[in-house]
Amino acid sequence: MNVLTRNLAQTLFKYNGAGLIQAAARSFSAPALDGKEVEKLVSNNKVVIFMKGNPDAPRCGFSNAVVQILRMHSVKYDSHDVLQNEALRQGIKDFSNWPTIPQVFINGEFVGGCDILLQMHQNGELIDELKKAGIESALAKESENKMALLRLVATECRNVLQRGYSTASVPTTKMFIDGKFVESKTNDWIDLHDPATNEVVTRVPKCTQDEMQTAVESSKKAYKTWRQSSILSRQQVMLKLQHIIRNNMSELAKNITKEQGKTLIDAEGDVLRGLQVVEHCCSITSLQMGETVPNIAKDMDTYSYHLPLGVTAGIAPFNFPAMIPLWMFPVAITCGNTSIIKPSERVPGATMLLMEMLNEAGCPPGVVNVIHGAHDAVNFVCDNPDIRAVSFVGSDQAGKYIYERAGRNGKRVQCNMGAKNHGVIMADANKENTLNQLAGAAFGAAGQRCMALSTAVFVGEARNWIPDLVERARKLKVNAGHLPGTDLGPVISPQSKQRINELVESGAKEGAKIVLDGRNIKVEGFEKGNFVGPTIISDVTPNMKCYTEEIFGPVLVCLSVDTIDEAIELINNNPYGNGTAIFTTNGATARKFVNDIDVGQVGVNVPIPVPLPMFSFTGSRGSFLGDCHFYGKQGIKFYTQTKTVTQLWREGDVSHTKAAVAMPTMK
Repeated sequence: MNVLTRNLAQTLFKYNGAGLIQAAARSFSAPALDGKEVEKLVSNNKVVIFMKGNPDAPRCGFSNAVVQILRMHSVKYDSHDVLQNEALRQGIKDFSNWPTIPQVFINGEFVGGCDILLQMHQNGELIDELKKAGIESALAKESENKMALLRLVATECRNVLQRGYSTASVPTTKMFIDGKFVESKTNDWIDLHDPATNEVVTRVPKCTQDEMQTAVESSKKAYKTWRQSSILSRQQVMLKLQHIIRNNMSELAKNITKEQGKTLIDAEGDVLRGLQVVEHCCSITSLQMGETVPNIAKDMDTYSYHLPLGVTAGIAPFNFPAMIPLWMFPVAITCGNTSIIKPSERVPGATMLLMEMLNEAGCPPGVVNVIHGAHDAVNFVCDNPDIRAVSFVGSDQAGKYIYERAGRNGKRVQCNMGAKNHGVIMADANKENTLNQLAGAAFGAAGQRCMALSTAVFVGEARNWIPDLVERARKLKVNAGHLPGTDLGPVISPQSKQRINELVESGAKEGAKIVLDGRNIKVEGFEKGNFVGPTIISDVTPNMKCYTEEIFGPVLVCLSVDTIDEAIELINNNPYGNGTAIFTTNGATARKFVNDIDVGQVGVNVPIPVPLPMFSFTGSRGSFLGDCHFYGKQGIKFYTQTKTVTQLWREGDVSHTKAAVAMPTMK
């Protein structure tokens, strides 16, 4: 116990000269601390804070007050649950005569509970108190570099804690309700596995009905004041949030790689594309403008407002743990709504880190809440009468179900669903560039992108390029996502791997050729991981199962046609319309393709044509259900309702503005 405390203190002093320690609270081999040992611990360290919470959970969070204080003045890392150790708890209370925990000590002097710490901070007294103790507050330095450094310290302290408590139970993921990270009281948990090792990373709760209703009540309460907040104050939250996210992209990326499996560079791209939506939300002052027509009739004007809906909800998928939630709650809350997010139970960590950052950006409690779960949580969102709109990204089956169920309950719904994105390769295309782009778009993120280019249509002589494509794909390195040089990591689960392998095998049984087979790949050191290597299937026809179903893995199916017209007909006959691309150096061919193709997002020599947020994500046909698409102007429209006002003020009713100075008379 004392050794661990000293290690943490040394780590912190090494970076910023302040020992911020949270006393341990488990009952492992360390002896329970009594009042005297607590006194010794307090006297030997600059700052000591006894906290509640799970020491092993990387997202356990403190109370909202402590989050604010520690981030602004010093460092933040995981707490230890003193309530697990009755002797320690009693020892702390005996020493301080303070009835509750958390508690704060500075230079051996008892300050009080965290409410007092917050009050000192708000009154400007905390910096002086820290100075007296020989501790320099982070507020006294350049904040950007300081915060980045302190986050590194936080990570190092967390690692020390986890090493010290290797025998501790599996950590749990918390809910985020009313600005606080809250442990679920459920008895039903979902194990989240690292896709590279299949070791349990955390346990995710299936929130109870009461817990989910509490989130809704929090959102309803926050909406009353948030909707009345000025558009400039909401813009300020987004300006701060985008700055915090940009400074912590690597922290988010590491969590995404751990839970989802994609490479670190791809995970940073995941964060970046979500960050761009936050940046676009900073333009809300013009995006949410209404319309007006003066003098629509004599003395009459008509104008319209774009107003928020109320409580909204977002249901996010596993493949983009940061990007998709950032498509949802920033747009919703910037328009004046409140938001409830249900991240995928497979990858909740990025969303929880974003909630910490949202707190830091000054977003009021209750404006965004996070619940967890599976089918029951989805049904709750679809059925709850206080939730006005639902955003969903995920599979066909789930999307159709949510659209029907939520729509039946009178909710506004937008659903991005499955895809089968085709890339058309013309013989006149730039061969080297085209093959490189094909390989990247097909196998990047292990093919687990809704905009992955999973189908290649070779036109005419371009079919002779398939062997060259195979050689490029064969050189891609498959490994755990956190290791340098990795091109693609594992797929999300053993079940996903099995499904991918079965669909590949179905192609072989139906007459296609597996010209590159990645099903039996072995990754040294990660033998239990969910790895599938790049796989290419040629001689595929439109009636084969490997073509008709979305594989959602590192598999490229190849078809051949003779003309551009045949390629267009093939794509238009496919039920999906998420994205497509053509590779050519002929402008007329490209123009014909763009005009004739019935797909919502088209790339010309661009393999993954996902629009930036000043536009909207416009998948069509079987890939989308709803009226308004995600982000951009359509996203603003989805999260707002229009109120139109027509007013009449007759010119003859204008009151006199000139003072009457004549003698008043009775008439």
